[in-house]
Amino acid sequence: PGAAEASAEPAIPAEIAEDRGYLSAPLDPRFSFENFVVGKPNELAHAAARRVAEACASPVHTVPFNPLFLYGGVGLGKTHLANAIGHEAMERQPQARIAYLSAETFMTQLINALRRDRMDEFKGRFRRIDALIVDDVQFLAGRERTQEEFFHTFNSLYEARRQIVLTSDKFPKEIPDLEERLRNRFEWGLIADIQPPDMETRV
Repeated sequence: PGAAEASAEPAIPAEIAEDRGYLSAPLDPRFSFENFVVGKPNELAHAAARRVAEACASPVHTVPFNPLFLYGGVGLGKTHLANAIGHEAMERQPQARIAYLSAETFMTQLINALRRDRMDEFKGRFRRIDALIVDDVQFLAGRERTQEEFFHTFNSLYEARRQIVLTSDKFPKEIPDLEERLRNRFEWGLIADIQPPDMETRV
């Protein structure tokens, strides 16, 4: 029994589990680094995502690229890499606060917090996480109130040296109706594009 207890995974504190449930969509179990096909069109994005995942799991907050901005067309692997970062980080550091969600989910949670007069809770949860992974950030376009809150969340995490990962189907400069201050911040770190696969990668 002693050996079994020693080998068991450490329990996740209730506060962290509650934050994950509030902040994060479930990670897709199909999307890991192990089953991501690497080729010339995506090798930079893959290498950057690997390095970021390792840094997210470090007890010392070292952020190699902040933010990491992954962009490319539909179906090329952005969401796969975003999920893989979350899986790897939580496997290496089970108690890390990793938030993975879409830009639309961020907006929905913000609207709900405003309606219920729970903005302090909303801000508190988002600003104490270890890594924020936001898929399809282009959907912030034209959402003035959401962009404002995302801007403040971004600044708070960036200043605390917490990792931010963003995915989009457009380069930051190409996202319409995006505030210049957000566009500027999206370009602070590493922008890694994913091109359509060549024949070798397809095979």
